[in-house]
Amino acid sequence: MPLESNPTKTLLTQANSTAREWNAASQVANARLAEPVNAATNTETEEEDILHASIKAGSVAQIVVAAIAVIGLIYLLKIVLVTILSAMLLAFAMEPLVKQLHRIRVPRAMGALLAVLLMVALAVSLIHFFYSRAVDFATELPKYSGKIHSAIAGFRAQTEKIEESAGSVIASPKPAKQPIAVEIHQSTGLSSIISAGSGTLGDALLAVSFVPFLVYFMLTWKDHVHSNTVRLFPKEHRLVAHRTVARISEMIRRFIAGSFALGLANAVISGIIFWRLGIPYFYFLAAISGFVSLIPYLGVFLALLPPLTAGIGILDKTGILTILFTVVGMHIVATNVLFPKIVGKRLQLNPLAVTLALLFWAWIWGAMGLILAVPLVAMTKIICDYIDSLHAFGAWLGD
Repeated sequence: MPLESNPTKTLLTQANSTAREWNAASQVANARLAEPVNAATNTETEEEDILHASIKAGSVAQIVVAAIAVIGLIYLLKIVLVTILSAMLLAFAMEPLVKQLHRIRVPRAMGALLAVLLMVALAVSLIHFFYSRAVDFATELPKYSGKIHSAIAGFRAQTEKIEESAGSVIASPKPAKQPIAVEIHQSTGLSSIISAGSGTLGDALLAVSFVPFLVYFMLTWKDHVHSNTVRLFPKEHRLVAHRTVARISEMIRRFIAGSFALGLANAVISGIIFWRLGIPYFYFLAAISGFVSLIPYLGVFLALLPPLTAGIGILDKTGILTILFTVVGMHIVATNVLFPKIVGKRLQLNPLAVTLALLFWAWIWGAMGLILAVPLVAMTKIICDYIDSLHAFGAWLGD
């Protein structure tokens, strides 16, 4: 038995070693066959990564080009867009009156016509009043020219003393004789001034002439425009669009009502203080200062100019400090405390966003950009709050 078992074991051992060799050979062959497949897969993955990167770069470039195109259109369509947005603000301001007339059985078209006529009459009366006061103020302003010149002369004398003292410390060599520059001033007559500003003035008058008609049609077709604007969106997004439009409308109404109430309060308080200080045309200057003060950040400097200019030769140091504390204090309280409560805490904007909006819209649209910047950035925040992909941007704009 031992003699027979040894050959059997030997055969089994040889068979096992042969099987192992075949397995190793097959693994090597499979690995060699898989190498081209893995190389092809890696090549395809690299090509896909390059394709995705190029698609992302193309998307970013398209976004940049689209943003530049939009900014260019906004700048080129300045008069049209400012006219439409101004008409929208006036239409929202007139909407409560039209609603009250509609409740007493006055048709909406007739109520809108009465509101527009009242608006035009009020605007003409205010323009006539302020123009008359401005002419009277301009005619009386030269009476204080002597005091203005004396104040400027004193400032110049102090400046010259500083220059002389600085020149004595730093001895500079005597400059060589230089030729005298001769300036030729072209006389600017009335005709040249009118011809130079006729284009801008004509465009502004043409835009203003459209405002009453736009306000009338916006008031008359308000419900039609609102419902059909919501229908422009797909059915699954119409509820969100309806809420967005409603919230924007509420924000604009609060913005107009709050601005008017705060401007009127500022004008009344300023008028009382200007009257007590003996400033001429205090009611005229207080109205300008009170409403201009509502412009964020820049308004406080613009509101100080009318009373300080009119108070030259009348105000002493105490009066000047009184005006400074009054105007600056009312500006801080109105813009930082009262205005957010009136417009709504949910629409608070951070100061950086407001400052950037003022800078951007003032660069695009000038003075009207300063007035429309806050409602525009508030509208942008509302839209971002209702779009999932823009929630982060809306949070950045918020307080």
